[in-house]
Amino acid sequence: MSREKRVDFCEQCRQKSHYTLQKRKVEKQMKDKVYSFEITVAVCDACGEEMGLPELIDRNIQEIDEQYRAYEQIISMEDMKKLMKIYEIGKSPLSLALGFGEITMTRYLDGQIPSKEYSDVMRKALFEPTFMKQKLIENKEKIASTAYTKAMNAALKLEELFCVSEKMLRVIGYLFERLEEVTPLMLQKLLYYTQGVSYAMKKKPMFVEECQAWQHGPVYPEVYRMFKDFKYNPIDDPRFVIFEGTEDALTLEERKIVDLVVDTFGEYGGKVLEKITHQEIPWQQARTGYSKEMGCNEKISKESIKRYFCDKDEEYGFSTEKGIKKYIQTMLKS
Repeated sequence: MSREKRVDFCEQCRQKSHYTLQKRKVEKQMKDKVYSFEITVAVCDACGEEMGLPELIDRNIQEIDEQYRAYEQIISMEDMKKLMKIYEIGKSPLSLALGFGEITMTRYLDGQIPSKEYSDVMRKALFEPTFMKQKLIENKEKIASTAYTKAMNAALKLEELFCVSEKMLRVIGYLFERLEEVTPLMLQKLLYYTQGVSYAMKKKPMFVEECQAWQHGPVYPEVYRMFKDFKYNPIDDPRFVIFEGTEDALTLEERKIVDLVVDTFGEYGGKVLEKITHQEIPWQQARTGYSKEMGCNEKISKESIKRYFCDKDEEYGFSTEKGIKKYIQTMLKS
């Protein structure tokens, strides 16, 4: 039940009354099939009857549309918009690239529900850049060269995302969602500490990727290549819109780990985090024999990360913000 209270005319009470917005289940038959939908209704606080408010009509239509698409596994309006955004392509050229009629995407974005067949094509293009590349090549002659080039370049860049594990992608996406600004250097350190806190709390890694002991601290090479063009600037990458609203791909425990990292290590910039990693045993051991200025791609073993962070968990308590913040302050004073 919503706590939101407003006033409008109640036909039962024949006067203006306070009402409360509530969720109510309704059944509707669509295409010879009965569906149960949950919609928002206004209930009069005085008599308990529903009040027919015109402003709820559009809201109810949207609620039913979203739930119907979920029932039938039809792509959502938001995902169709993401498809256009990540491939930097307009409605008409996207329609042609996917093998549809020229105004098909326009109709869908105006509210028409696509068939399951067309929905599956759009969903596959959204999550499989290799498939989108194939469709672009197949329909190249139908699309203006500028639109084709932009979409193909976007597909090639999107492919780079899938050189790391899905778990790594989800963690990166969640870090972007939680933080206003993240530079490549800061991202590398937050991923490293996510791995470390995962070992401290679960005794197992968050993701399978190996990191290396580079000059500026632990680095995941695949992630470096993904974002190297941003250099020291905050990452503003339209490719990650693909993961917006999909944080449920991480378990509650995994999100808790990332939240702990964001609320502690995430309060510092990349250079401060680099300074802390330089004082930690895993990075130091991996760089044995290397001077501070020398390049190095030696692997920081998962076992050394696990051992270090499990030890620090016993000393500080890495399952709490208080414990991690105490560790950070200790390291910064060293």
